[in-house]
Amino acid sequence: MGRERLARYSLAGPENEAAVAAGLAGADWFRSDVPRKRMKELMRRSDYPALRDTAVWLGLMVLFAGAGIALWGSWWALPFFLAYGTLYGSTSDSRWHETGHGTAFRTRWLDEGLYQLASFMIMRDPTVWRWSHARHHTDTLILGRDPEIAAMRPARLARLLANFLGLVDVPLAFRLMFLHASGRLTADEADFVPGPERHKVYRTARIDLAIYAVTIALAIGLRSWLPVLLIGGPRLYGAWLLNVYALTQHAGMGENVLDHRLNTRTVKMCAVNRFLYWNMNYHVEHHMFPLVPYYRLPELHEEIAHDCAPVYPSIWAAYKEIIPAVLRQLRDQEYYVHRELLPGAAPFNVPTPASDGRALPLAAVAAA
Repeated sequence: MGRERLARYSLAGPENEAAVAAGLAGADWFRSDVPRKRMKELMRRSDYPALRDTAVWLGLMVLFAGAGIALWGSWWALPFFLAYGTLYGSTSDSRWHETGHGTAFRTRWLDEGLYQLASFMIMRDPTVWRWSHARHHTDTLILGRDPEIAAMRPARLARLLANFLGLVDVPLAFRLMFLHASGRLTADEADFVPGPERHKVYRTARIDLAIYAVTIALAIGLRSWLPVLLIGGPRLYGAWLLNVYALTQHAGMGENVLDHRLNTRTVKMCAVNRFLYWNMNYHVEHHMFPLVPYYRLPELHEEIAHDCAPVYPSIWAAYKEIIPAVLRQLRDQEYYVHRELLPGAAPFNVPTPASDGRALPLAAVAAA
C-alpha cells in the first residue's frame, strides 16, 4: 500500500505521463470574472504593509528570544522560547510563501531578502521551492504533477502527526541539504528545476550546512542547548502552527479537477491568525489570482465571494470536515470532499489545456 501510494504521487512515475496525456498538465483553470481595471488595482504592490508587518514579526522574535535568554535556566524561559519558536518555525512559512510569489513588497531586493531569510528558517532550498511552488500553482492537486500534496490518499497519519513537531520535515531537509551539497537532485526535483538553476541549489545547501555546523559547534563549546534553540531548533519545537494552518488549504479535497473552488479552502480567521498567516486563509482567492499581494486578498475575497463555495467560518469548522475526510480516505481512496458552489456562481466547465503548456503567472516570477 505504501509503495503504491508513493508511486501514485511521484512526479517521476506513470501518473505524470497520464496527467499530460489527459490535458491536466499546464491547463487553463477556472477564474472568476473580475473587471480588468479592478484587478489591476488589486495587483498593485506597496512596500509599506510588508515592511510594517515584517518589522513587527522580527521585533517580536527579538523580544521573545531576549526574554528567553535572560530567563535561561528557569522554567519561566519556556513560554518565551515557545513563542519565539512558533514565530520562527511556523510563521516563516507564510513569509517564505508570499515573497516567493514576488508580491509582498514592491521593491525587488526587499522581497528577495526576506525570501532568502524565510527559506533558511523554514529549511527549504529557495531555488527548489520557488520552482516547486510554481508547479503547485500550475497543477494544483494534479496527480503526478503537484509536488506539494501534503495529505495523500490514503493519508500517512503517523507522518502528518509527527510533522506537528517537524519530525519528518527536518530530517528530510537535512538529507536534501547533504544531497544538494554533493551536487545532486532527487528525481522529483529534476522534473521541475531547470538545469541553469541547479548550481544555486548546490551552493545554498553548502552555506546552510556551514551555518548549522557553526551553531552545533557553539552549542558544544558553550555546553548549552541555547544556540540550537535559537537557530534550527525552532523548526522542530515551533512547527505546530505551520501544520495547523497548512492542512486547511487542500486536505481531503478533490484531485485532478481544474477549479480551485473545488480543491481549495478559504477559512475565516481572527486578526491575530491573519497576521501570523499573512492572509493565506484566503486560499481560493490566492490560487485563483496568485499575483494579488497578501494585504489585498480580503478585498479580492469580497469581489469573488459570490462566485465560490461557502467559506469555512473558523479553523475548527474546517477541521470538522478535514479529520473525518482523511480518516475515511484510509479505507476509501475514492472519497473526497465535494464542495457545492453558491447559487448563481459561475458553473465549472472542463477547460482545455494551455496551448503553450506553460504555467500560471507564478512561473514568470520563478523564472525571474
